[in-house]
Amino acid sequence: MKKRHQQKLIIIALILWMGFNLPLVLLFDSAQNMGGFPLIYVYFFSLWILAILLSLLIVRRYNE
Repeated sequence: MKKRHQQKLIIIALILWMGFNLPLVLLFDSAQNMGGFPLIYVYFFSLWILAILLSLLIVRRYNE
């Protein structure tokens, strides 16, 4: 894997770290529901799945 692809994965990790940071998480800590699930659960799992899919895309496309 080339250096620039490793840098993309590091950027994804930093964005994920910032996404799970407490001030941003507290924005979604409310009594609202989305599809029957609390909004904070939807936020956590959608952020997690997005990071997994982006990482998979980078690794599969640029694996050498």
